[in-house]
Amino acid sequence: MASLSLSTTLGSNPGIGFFSGVDLRSSDNNRAHRTDEIDTQRLIVRRGKPFSVVVQCSSEVPYGYKSDDEIVIRQHTAGGQWYLLQQRAQDEVLLTVHSPARAAIGQYHLAVVLMSGNRNILEESASNKIYVLFNPWCKDDLVYLPDESLLQEYVMNEYGVIYTGSSDSIHGLPWNFGQFEDSVLDICFEILDHSIPALSDPVKDRSQRWDPVYVSRTIIAMVNSNDDRGVLVGKWQGSYSDGVAPTKWMSSVPILEKWSKSKSGVKYGQCWVYATVACTVLRCLGLPTRCITNFNSAHDSDGTLSIDRVYDIWNHMVDDPDSIWNFHCWIESYMQREDLPEGYGGWQALDPTPQEKSSGVFQCGPCPLKAIKEGDLKMKYDAPFIFAEVNADIISWLVEVGGHRKQISSQTSHVGRNISTKSPYGDMRQDVTLEYKYREGSTEEREVYKKAGRRSTDPPAFLREVQLEVKHDHPVLGMDFDIVFELKNTKEKEAHCKLTMVTKGVTYNSITLRECLRGTVDVVIPPHKTHREVLHLSYAKYGSCVNEQHIIRALGMVDVSGEDKSILEMINVTLRKPEITVKFPGRLTVGQKSTAVISFTNPLPVPLKNGLFTVEGAGLVPTTEIRVSGTIMPQQNVTVQFTFMALRSGVRQFLVDFDSDILQDVKGVVMVVVNAAPYGKDFITPAFG
Repeated sequence: MASLSLSTTLGSNPGIGFFSGVDLRSSDNNRAHRTDEIDTQRLIVRRGKPFSVVVQCSSEVPYGYKSDDEIVIRQHTAGGQWYLLQQRAQDEVLLTVHSPARAAIGQYHLAVVLMSGNRNILEESASNKIYVLFNPWCKDDLVYLPDESLLQEYVMNEYGVIYTGSSDSIHGLPWNFGQFEDSVLDICFEILDHSIPALSDPVKDRSQRWDPVYVSRTIIAMVNSNDDRGVLVGKWQGSYSDGVAPTKWMSSVPILEKWSKSKSGVKYGQCWVYATVACTVLRCLGLPTRCITNFNSAHDSDGTLSIDRVYDIWNHMVDDPDSIWNFHCWIESYMQREDLPEGYGGWQALDPTPQEKSSGVFQCGPCPLKAIKEGDLKMKYDAPFIFAEVNADIISWLVEVGGHRKQISSQTSHVGRNISTKSPYGDMRQDVTLEYKYREGSTEEREVYKKAGRRSTDPPAFLREVQLEVKHDHPVLGMDFDIVFELKNTKEKEAHCKLTMVTKGVTYNSITLRECLRGTVDVVIPPHKTHREVLHLSYAKYGSCVNEQHIIRALGMVDVSGEDKSILEMINVTLRKPEITVKFPGRLTVGQKSTAVISFTNPLPVPLKNGLFTVEGAGLVPTTEIRVSGTIMPQQNVTVQFTFMALRSGVRQFLVDFDSDILQDVKGVVMVVVNAAPYGKDFITPAFG
C-alpha cells in the first residue's frame, strides 16, 4: 500500500494537539468521482481529478499561519507528482488534492502532517485509507474514453449480456458484473497483490500500477489459476460435483467472494465465466471494458494459421490440439499504447481463458484490434494467436485404411463469424466483426493475409458439381426435430453418391461426447435435381448424448463416384431452453419488502428431481437458493415466491437460474426500477426470505 502525507508548513509553533480530526468528505468526493455506487463511507477517487479534505483544528488557526505559506505533499508513490491547494475558514483548513493522471492505482495511506518553518514534524493525524482508480473521464489518463454513453456502459453498467450458442443461433446470457457490490473493490486489489509480479517484487509491481497495459495483463493472468493463486479453475467436461458447474454462474460477485475467502481457485469456469470476471475487475478499477464473443472461434495451437480436422473411416474426429469452438468469449479494454507505435491505441483484446502461454504464463493480450485487422502480427501482445481465432482456415482430412491422409475439404471463411458484444444503447447485440477483419473476399482481406503470412483467399478455380448443405430448424430442448441433408447435382448427368450422416453431442469447445444417431445411404441424383435425406431426432435419442450446454453436431460426408475428394459439411445445433418468468406485484422501494413470483414449466418428457432456483441481482439481492420439493412432472408448472429488500435504487437486473438432476442452466431475467427509500436512505441492511 502506498503512503501519502498532506503536509503544511506553519510560521509558528501552535503546540501539540492542534488537529481535532480530518474529514475525508467521502460522500461528496465519491459522488463527484462517480464512485458513490461503490461506497459513501470510504474515500474512493479517480486519478487526475481533484478531491478535497477538511482538516479540523482544535481552535482557531494559530497566530503566524499565513495563507501563502508552503503546503506540500510527502509521497512514496509512482506515476507523477501530487500537489494541493489550501483554503482557510475559521478553525478548518480545506485542502484540495490534485493527483496526477498517471498515479498508480491502489490503496493509499493518507495522513495530514503539521510542520514547523524549519520543517520539523510537530503533529501527524491518524492514517486514513483511500483508494485511487483509473479515470476514463480524464483526458490526460491513458484510459480516457471521450463518449459519456460508452462510459456509462463500459465502466458504470453492473449488468450485461454475454452471447453464446452458434453463429446461426445466437443466444443472450444475462450476467451480473456487480463491480460496485460490497467487498468487490477490495477483492480487486487483493487479486493484484497476490499476482506473481507483486509477490516476487512488490516495490517494482507498485511502481508499474500507473500503466493500464501492465495492470490489465496482470489481471487476465490472475483470473485463471493455472500459474498462480488465481481466481478460477477451468473444466470443460465431466462432473462438477466438487464445485459449481460453469453454466450455473450468473454473476462475478460470488466467484470473487469465494476466491477472497480461500485465496485458491474457485471451481469451475469456462470462457464466458473467465471473461465476465475479468470484465468485473477491470470495470471496477476504472478501465472501460466489454465482453466479446467470437463464433466459430479457432484455437490454433501450432501457429500455422490453419486448423486441421482429421477424421477416420467411421467419420470420427481424431484428437488434435487444434480445434474450432462453437463460440469463445474474451474481453476488450480501452487504453492508449505508449509501448507501441502511434495509432495502436483504442480497444485492446485480452483473454483470461487459459489456452496458450504468453511470456511463460497463461495470459493473452492486450493486443490492439488494429493489429489484428491489419495483420500486424509483431505487435504486443499475442497478435498471431488472436488473428488465427478470427481468420484461420479449416482443412479437413480423411485417414484411409493403411494410414494415408487425404484432404477432403477446405474452408477459408468459416472462422470468425458474428463477433458480438452488448450494445451500449440497450440490451441488443452489436456486431463488431469488421473491427477485427475486413469483409470476406475483399481486396483488403487478401492483402492482410499476405502480410500475416497466410495464403491468399482467392476463390477456388471450380465449384463442386455435387453440393451438400445441412439444414435444421431452431429446435426446443425436449422436442423432436429433424436434421436435413440436402444434396444438389449441378451436373449434366446423374450423380452416384454415398452419403454418411452422423449426429453427436459436443461441448461448445468441440469436445465430442456421445453419438446420437447415424445413417448411410446410397443415392442416385438426376441431373440438376436435389435429393434430401432426413435424420429424425427424438429426445429419447439425443437426451443422454448432450451435456448442460445442449449442443448437437450434425456431420454429412459425401463420396461421389468418379471423384477423388469427399464432400464434408458440419453444423452445430444449439437446443433452445425454456424460459423462466419473473413478476413483481407492486412497486420496489429501497428498504421495503418486495416479492418476486418465479415460474417454470418442465419441457422434457421425463420427470425432474432436485429442482433448485438461484436468484441474485446487483443492488437487489445476493446469491440466494430456493429449493423445490418433490418431483416436477413433464409439462408441470412450478411457482415459488421470494421475499427480499432492495439495497440500492435505480434500474436493476433480477436474475434467476434453474437446475435439476437432468436439466440445468435455465435462465430468467427481468429489469426492474427500484425507487429511492424514504428519508434519503441509500443503503439498507439486507433482509431476505
